Amino acid sequence: MKQLFSTIENLSNWPDFRLRLFVEGAIVGVLSGIVISFFRWALDAGTYYRLYIYDHVLVTGGILENLLWFTLLLAAAYLLWRLTVYEPDAGGSGIPQVKGVILGAIRMRWFRILWVKLIGGIVGIGLGLSLGREGPSIQIGAVTAEGFSRGLGRTRMEERYLITAGASAGLAAAFNAPLAGVIFALEELHRNFSGVVLAPAMAAALLATMVSRVVFGRAPIFHFGILPPFPLRYMWIAVLLGVVIGLAGIVFNKGLLGISKFYDLPVFRNGYMRIAFPLLLAGVLGYVFPQILGGGNDLINSLYMLPLSLKIFGALLIGKFLFTLLSYGCGVPGGFFLPMLVLGALTGSVFGIVLIKAGIISSYYLSNIVVVSMAAFFAASVQSPVTGTILIMEMTGSYEHLLVLCTASMVALAVAQICHGQPIYEALLKRTLAKKRPVISPSERRNIIELTVASGSAADGKYIGRLHWPAHVALVDIKRGSSEIIPDSDTRLHAGDYIYILTDSVEGAEKARNLVEKEQAPTV
Repeated sequence: MKQLFSTIENLSNWPDFRLRLFVEGAIVGVLSGIVISFFRWALDAGTYYRLYIYDHVLVTGGILENLLWFTLLLAAAYLLWRLTVYEPDAGGSGIPQVKGVILGAIRMRWFRILWVKLIGGIVGIGLGLSLGREGPSIQIGAVTAEGFSRGLGRTRMEERYLITAGASAGLAAAFNAPLAGVIFALEELHRNFSGVVLAPAMAAALLATMVSRVVFGRAPIFHFGILPPFPLRYMWIAVLLGVVIGLAGIVFNKGLLGISKFYDLPVFRNGYMRIAFPLLLAGVLGYVFPQILGGGNDLINSLYMLPLSLKIFGALLIGKFLFTLLSYGCGVPGGFFLPMLVLGALTGSVFGIVLIKAGIISSYYLSNIVVVSMAAFFAASVQSPVTGTILIMEMTGSYEHLLVLCTASMVALAVAQICHGQPIYEALLKRTLAKKRPVISPSERRNIIELTVASGSAADGKYIGRLHWPAHVALVDIKRGSSEIIPDSDTRLHAGDYIYILTDSVEGAEKARNLVEKEQAPTV
């Protein structure tokens, strides 16, 4: 009850509440930036020593050195297995768990997740699993914000805003991309562009990026050599590329969701064997196919230096695709955010080489096709095209490709939706909730949630008393522009209103969200 009164007091003092969130978001950004910078540094060090061991120890060493290396991989598999048993919510990328917390469906044990994610991510990715640092960085930023909120005794509504800010800081610090971090928090995690979400998310992303740049510098993550402007006469290629990448994104999502069937085979008798298999495979690949190990940002940066061979790029694409599925499916801490971009780049490379071989386009523009393909692949898989477009612009340091990036991303998104593809993070969250419903106490289930009345929704233009509200849902406040409205049955809602509902049910919150934010199909 104290939480409820504090939340209502915050709603009644809206300007002061927003200012406090902005300041707290900035503090979250600094804290998250420090932790994630350490995470990035440790991963870089792990990658460096892995490459050194393969190039200078195992190649020149004898049987004993090689046996010791695989013994180390088996020991690391045992450590990762024990960590995932100790804290299951630290497994995988962590983005579905963050979405679940923001929806009020999951409660994270922030400190356990923080240190397990750090150790597990450093060990797994450092030893070569095809996983990325970005998903873990988002969850690390989120739990850092959660710990900060718990320390200050903030309400659950305020805590969700700070968690969103921490997630924004996580992506910004991982990719050196502050604007993409903000848009990701709004478009993918919180699913609305409320000013009260924007202020702390932007403060956190900016401060986290500043901390990251102090440590790693200002250089963009990806380097493509010459990246010329993309001619308008080739815009039809962007449309065709969007179709191809849209289909590839669907295949990737289906593979990611279906890899659990492979690990359900009788040969994998326990969780340890599931983790030991991809780690031992990584050990073998380190000798014969090291390019597909790790997240893959070095692979992307080297694409423009490779010969234009369909055999080489096809092998990289198939190898990276299969090893990413095996690495993510074993359940260790690590995401598929960066490997997904790598797969987009490789798919685009294959597509571009076909066009070059056919004499349709010059090899001069292959890097452009690679860049566009990454944004389109993200849009098809995650179905957040704005985030993908801005992310790739910031990661490449090129802002001249906005038109072609948007075109390919929207086409890829349309193809994914026409083929009934699910946004990958939502699909993974649904699977998590269906597999093991988290136990949340009645007091924790009672939350105040912010929703935005969408144009064309069932609530747009309707009186509150005439709407069929779900059970266990009460409307407590309405913000319209700079004015505040106390709701009653004769209050009429309008598109753009921010409403605040009290609910103790995730299902009730989701039904209210559909009522208020989902556009109705036109009647014939």
